[in-house]
Amino acid sequence: MATETSQKKDQDSPRLQVVQPGDDGAARALPNATGPEKSILSSMMQEPTEYIGAAVEEHLTPGHFYIPAHGTLYQVLLELYDKEQPIELVSLTQLLKDRNLLENLGGAAELTTIYTYAPTAAHFEHHLGIVKSKHILRSVISSCTESISKAYDDPEDVQAFLDTVEAKVFAIKEDSEVQGEIKVGDLIEGVIEVLQQFMHNERPLEGVPTKYTKLDEMSKGLKPGEMFIIAARPSMGKTSLMMNIVEHVAIDQQIPTLVFSCEMSAQQIVQRLLFSRARYSMANLRPGLQPTKEELSNILNASKQLKSAPLFIDDTPAIPIGDVRAKARRKKRDSDIGLIAVDYLQLMRSQSRQAEGSREREIAEISAGLKALAKELNVPVIVLAQLNRGPEQRGGAPRMSDLRESGSLEQDADLIGLLYRQEYYNDPTTDGDETDQDREASQGKAELIIAKNRNGPTGNVELTFLKELMRFETRAPEPHN
Repeated sequence: MATETSQKKDQDSPRLQVVQPGDDGAARALPNATGPEKSILSSMMQEPTEYIGAAVEEHLTPGHFYIPAHGTLYQVLLELYDKEQPIELVSLTQLLKDRNLLENLGGAAELTTIYTYAPTAAHFEHHLGIVKSKHILRSVISSCTESISKAYDDPEDVQAFLDTVEAKVFAIKEDSEVQGEIKVGDLIEGVIEVLQQFMHNERPLEGVPTKYTKLDEMSKGLKPGEMFIIAARPSMGKTSLMMNIVEHVAIDQQIPTLVFSCEMSAQQIVQRLLFSRARYSMANLRPGLQPTKEELSNILNASKQLKSAPLFIDDTPAIPIGDVRAKARRKKRDSDIGLIAVDYLQLMRSQSRQAEGSREREIAEISAGLKALAKELNVPVIVLAQLNRGPEQRGGAPRMSDLRESGSLEQDADLIGLLYRQEYYNDPTTDGDETDQDREASQGKAELIIAKNRNGPTGNVELTFLKELMRFETRAPEPHN
C-alpha cells in the first residue's frame, strides 16, 4: 500500500502547475510523456551499451524526465555505464534498494515493469525525441511563468528585463540542438581542396573580406565569432576606416550588416558613405555648389548602390549593451546579418548594478558582452575604441596598453588594430618640431598596427588616407634603395 501511494504521489505531482485563465481555476499538468520515458529506460536497461551511449550523444540528462524517479533511475544507469559495470535487473534492484531509491521508483515490481516495458528497441530514437520535445515545452512554460512573475514585480530596468527574457528563450533553443560527430572521410576531400588552393595561390578567405589586402592576408578575413577592435586617438579616422570596411561588405559583397553609431546620426553616416563612395569631396558641400556631369553621375550611381545595400544603422546614443544584444538578435533572425559594427565602445553603457560607480567594470561588461554576442550570433563584430594620451606623451606610435581600460579589451578581442597617422602629429598648429619636409613625407600615410591577432601574425597594414574623401586605401609598398 505504501508503495502504491509513493508511486501515485510521484506521478501525480508535477514540478510546476499552470492555471489558465477561464478554466475554472483548474490546474493543468505540464506537457509530459511518461510512456516514452519508460520505453527509453527499458531499452537502456536491456541493451545498455547501445542505448545509454545513444542517450549520452543526444545530451539527454536526468532533468529531461517528467517523473523525478525516472530521472533518478537514468542517473544511476549513467553511473554504472561510466564505470563499465554490468547492468542487469537483479543487481540494479539491489543497488537502488541499498541507496533507498527503490521505493521512490515504486518498488521492485515497478522497476520490473519498466525493464520489460519496451518489447523492442526499434522505436528508441522516436521515443527519445518525444521526451526531449516535452522537456522543451516544459522549459518554455517554466521560463515564461518566471518572467510573468518578475513582470508583476515591476522591475526597475525594463530593457534589461526584456533582454533577460529573450536570452532565456535563446538558451532553450541552443540547449535543444545537438551536433553529432563527423566522419573523417567526409572531410578529406575538403582538406585536399584547401591544399590545392594553396598550391595555386587561390586560397579563399575564411571570413568576411575587408578589401584591405594585407589585413585580409593577416586575419584570413573577419571570422564569425571574433571581435575586431580598431583603436585610435580622436580625429585619427577610425570611423572612416570602419565605414570603408562596412561599405565593402554591405555594398560590394552584399552581406547584411548592422551598424550601431553612438556618436554620429544615421543621416551623417549615410552622407559620408555616399560621397566617399562617389569620391566626391564633402568640402564641396556649400551653397551654390555645381558638380560636374561626371561627379553628378558618380553620386547618382553611388546612391543606387546604397539604396540596394543590406545595410542597417541604429544611431541610439549611449546605447546599453543589453539593447545592442536584443536588437542584433532580432536583426540576425530577420535579415541574417553577417557583420556588426559599433562606433564606439566608450560611448556605450552597461545598466547592471555591478557596473554602477565603476567605469572599468562597466567597460569590462560591455567588452565581454560584445564578444559573447559575436559568438552567440556567429558573426564578426568590429568595435571602435579610444586610446589614451600615451602616443602624444611618447611622441610615437600607439601601443596596445594605450587602450582605455585596456585589461578587458585586450583579453576579449581576437584582433586589435591601432590606427596611426604621423601626419596627425605633424600638424603645424601643434608644438611639434617637424620640418616642412617631414610633413610633406608623411602626407596621407597611415598604418593599422595589428598589435594582437589570436589566430595569425601581427604587423603593420600600410594605408593611404584621402582626407577630403574620408577614405582609406591600400598603400603600395615603398621601393627600397
